[in-house]
Amino acid sequence: MTGEVVVPVHVRDLTHADLPHCGWSGSALHLRSVAIELERVAAGDAEYLAVCAAGSDLPLAIGGVDYEQTPTAGMIHQLATMPALQSCGLGTVLIAAAEERIRRRGLLRAELGVEHDNPRARALYERLGYVAFEDRPDAWDEEAPDGTIRRYETMCAMMAKDLRPA
Repeated sequence: MTGEVVVPVHVRDLTHADLPHCGWSGSALHLRSVAIELERVAAGDAEYLAVCAAGSDLPLAIGGVDYEQTPTAGMIHQLATMPALQSCGLGTVLIAAAEERIRRRGLLRAELGVEHDNPRARALYERLGYVAFEDRPDAWDEEAPDGTIRRYETMCAMMAKDLRPA
C-alpha cells in the first residue's frame, strides 16, 4: 500500500539553539560555519532560515542568504534538507522564503551556485526559474569522519533569477 502524507510547514529564522538539531546538515565544521553565519545575521549582513513542520520548531531544511557577496543580489547558499525528506518540496519552500527575504531588502535578483556534479539540485533551481550565467571555481574546508580537515575544491554553475514581479 502506498499513500501520500501532506504536512504543513512554516519558515522562521534559524537560531543558535537550533544547531544541535541540525547535525543532519553536515559535519561539526559545517555547523561551526553556520554559527558564524548566524553572527553575520545579527550584524544585518545575512539571513538564515529554517523550514519546520507545523507544530514543531525542529528544522527540516536550512539555508542562508548573503547580502555582501554581490551588492545587487542576495546570494542563497548552504542549502540543506534532512536526507530522509529530500525531494518532498522543502527545498522549494526554503528557496521561495529566501527569495521573499531578498525582495524585502529591495533587491530584485537572487543568485546561487550549484556544483557541476549535483544535477538534481540544478534541475530544482532551473525548475524554479534560475538560469546559469557563468562557471566559477569554489572551495571550502571539509571535515572527514576521522576529524581531519581538508580543502574541497569544485566547479560551480552560478545561477540567477530575476525577482521582479511578472
